Amino acid sequence: MAALVAATTTLTACNSGGSGSAAGRVLTLWHYEAADSAMGLAWSQAVKDFEAAHPGVTVKVETKTFEQLQKTAAMVLNSSNAPDILEYNKGNATAGLLSKQGLLTDLTPEVAQYGWDRKLSSNLAVTSRYSNGVMGSGDWYGIPNYAEYAMVYYNVDLFNKYHVPVPKTFADFTAAMDTFVKNGITPLADAGAEYPAQQYLYDLALSKADPAWVTDYQIKGKADFHDAAWSYAASTLADWVRKGYIAKNSVSLKATDMGNAFESGKSPMMVSGSWWYGTFESEIKNFAWDTFLWPGSSLVPGSGGNLWVVPSKSGNKQLAYDFINITLQKDVQDVIANKGAVPVAANPADVTDPKAKELIQHYDTLAASGGLAYYPDWPVPGFYDTLTAATQDLINGKDPNSVLGSLQTAYQQGLNQ
Repeated sequence: MAALVAATTTLTACNSGGSGSAAGRVLTLWHYEAADSAMGLAWSQAVKDFEAAHPGVTVKVETKTFEQLQKTAAMVLNSSNAPDILEYNKGNATAGLLSKQGLLTDLTPEVAQYGWDRKLSSNLAVTSRYSNGVMGSGDWYGIPNYAEYAMVYYNVDLFNKYHVPVPKTFADFTAAMDTFVKNGITPLADAGAEYPAQQYLYDLALSKADPAWVTDYQIKGKADFHDAAWSYAASTLADWVRKGYIAKNSVSLKATDMGNAFESGKSPMMVSGSWWYGTFESEIKNFAWDTFLWPGSSLVPGSGGNLWVVPSKSGNKQLAYDFINITLQKDVQDVIANKGAVPVAANPADVTDPKAKELIQHYDTLAASGGLAYYPDWPVPGFYDTLTAATQDLINGKDPNSVLGSLQTAYQQGLNQ
């Protein structure tokens, strides 16, 4: 609880005057986006728009971290310290669990009132709707206003220096990593202490999977961690560490460490989500970079973006609904698009940045083909920490079969919660 009162920024109303019952009210909003990221900039624009439309209302923005909310959201939202609105992770283990516990407001009436369902494709709506905590159907408990997917970021200058072609097949990908290792360079930036390592594991599993496998794992509770896909993923990740594709000391690193390694030019490649795109566009000045989709796989981690949710104990629900609606308006969506993220309701003609156009085109291709496979920690409560520990074990050299056994046990226990 103490950690969640840190890093608070208060944005005061643009208009000092008040009107009606809104005068003097405060909308408390939590999110965990970097200020210079596409979403951070978009939320800032949304706050300005909201305050202009609600004279006398102050928006109190509190910046949290993903890890803080991942660990303490249920406790905080069940207390008098709950915010009025917050950005929260999607999936059964997070938004689904909180909806099942009665901690989130059912937004179904507002979806109809504001027409949000007409702006969100069925592919995006999967993670907004939950029935008894399971995503894909039922009532609406959250609204995304951006989308995301994982890709391979690569350092164009390093690829050119070592005459490495951009991989088109998985064999090409492996050959590229071999070339960097031979030249004393660790090919992949990674972070074992947070989400990146488990996404490497999931990417490898997806390369041997199909949509039915994803549905069984994510929604039906029928995962078999000793099947061909998971067995391949665990053994291959362990092998990559032995071959030097991933550094052993990455086991204790966090996501920001991984991003810094890529930004510094030390790492030729980094596999992670589109949420890094805008940050890299604004911060990388010393080398050229680009992206490609994980080669040889039709499935990648991805979905609608994090959700705006309204806690059941929110004291300003109507204001929260209005704020969500503003984040889907044109100017906010245009910020998302042109600052390096994937908007859900922007006009393609309004996207002016060439890299942004490419990012959105890749997403559209994946969404149209059913290639978005969600994220590995979603199926059951607590699985994020389980996967983090499992991938750390693999990096540390633990037997892959034993690691998969621990995942199966935790998965089954989570289904019974």
